[in-house]
Amino acid sequence: MDIIVGKTAGFCYGVKRAVDGAIEELKNNKKINCLGELVHNKQVIDSLRQKGLNFIEKIEDSTETTIIRAHGITKNTYEYAKKNKITIKDYTCPNVLKIHEVAEQYSKKGYYIFICGSSNHPETVGTISYCGENYFIIEKEDDIEEALNNFKKAKFTKLLLIAQTTYSLQKFENIKEEIQKGLSENIELIVKNTICKATELRQKETEKISKEANYMIIIGGKNSSNTKKLYEISIQNCKNSICIETAEELNKENLEKYGKIGIMAGASTPQESIDNVINELLNI
Repeated sequence: MDIIVGKTAGFCYGVKRAVDGAIEELKNNKKINCLGELVHNKQVIDSLRQKGLNFIEKIEDSTETTIIRAHGITKNTYEYAKKNKITIKDYTCPNVLKIHEVAEQYSKKGYYIFICGSSNHPETVGTISYCGENYFIIEKEDDIEEALNNFKKAKFTKLLLIAQTTYSLQKFENIKEEIQKGLSENIELIVKNTICKATELRQKETEKISKEANYMIIIGGKNSSNTKKLYEISIQNCKNSICIETAEELNKENLEKYGKIGIMAGASTPQESIDNVINELLNI
């Protein structure tokens, strides 16, 4: 059996920074909270909880030092923490913070904002808080018509297009083209591809491996946006694609018949989870 493991599989810079930071914080302070899931991976969260990290859903639930998750928070949350003297340890991914800056900057300049992303994802929720009142979330290509109608009704002449850091690069490019076609010549369109480089590289490598492999295994959290995107890419090229969190979910029966098996993992997937899957395959 030939096993191809993606070079970009596993923790990205932002996730590693957040996880390492949380572990370091716990060494100095055993009474520490984390606002929401630090990263979208159950195994990582369970490990941090065992080390003593307390997870809360609302900043109002905290009177102690609070870690900010990699996906970021809303502008109001920062303001509440400051007002109530809650110490913040901010491990928001730097790429997400840059999007907040871009959204706020262009909002103040009078731009309407289109955000490509999942409306209920914490990163998108945080970004919205920097967009003012004039924005529209485009989750998929089918939303473009409604987005353009809302933009036209708002009677703006300037439009900014940005994306969640883990959004599909292919979908973003398609959406950009459709928006350009749907705008009149007097509209100023600024496009900022805010999909992070790690996401782009991971998606491109998934596409490459899934075209070579007879069977694809995508490893990552069930609630991980970037993992879902990898699976969507993989299934387009390799019909025998699965998405799992741990090696325990792997059905090893008849896997040897596929000959060449590809492995990719989401940005929040720990190396241990990847190694466990590889070991299971090697023992077939």
